[in-house]
Amino acid sequence: MPSVDIRNLGIVEYTDALELMFTLQQQRINNEIPDTILFLEHPEIVTVGPRARNDGIAPPSDYKSHPVDRGGGLTWHGPGQLVVYPIIHWNKDDEKSVADIISKIESWVIEALATLGVEGYRDERMQGVWVDNKKICSIGLSFLRWVSRHGFTINYSTPEGRVENLAGCGLDQSTTTSLSALGYATSCENIETALRRSMSNILER
Repeated sequence: MPSVDIRNLGIVEYTDALELMFTLQQQRINNEIPDTILFLEHPEIVTVGPRARNDGIAPPSDYKSHPVDRGGGLTWHGPGQLVVYPIIHWNKDDEKSVADIISKIESWVIEALATLGVEGYRDERMQGVWVDNKKICSIGLSFLRWVSRHGFTINYSTPEGRVENLAGCGLDQSTTTSLSALGYATSCENIETALRRSMSNILER
């Protein structure tokens, strides 16, 4: 089973993370580094994807924003949200399409949450992971030669109202929320540990 380099970066400005992801993606394509996963958090920012720009959708004026090249609309980042960026060469038999890879990441998050006593599941309204009819995990990847950058987020304890007040990725306001708002008390460290422990079973890495 191939090994993965896991880096816990703490709090990182979004633009700094973008620059790092581009660098690591190229290094992975060149086989200069192994598959690498970044765990981090961002200061508050809303990323504006192509769908939102094409539809003329912008975040409210009191949200700092930044354009992004992966798919999707508006995505909130900020305190109380674990961000996971897999810089992975997806080349296994069950990783032949973007849909396959998204499904594998959903399974990874669902299994990790289950170890914390939280029942996550898929919902036909939007890719990602849902809990109690609310979306708590968003997924958005960009690929070059089947090496990914960007990744997924898990909202564990976001500031009250901030992610809920944003109509993100085509969903109505208040559809996306955090585990703490749903009554599940956990921490960034617990979720990261759960993801690490379930990685080999789901990602086969």
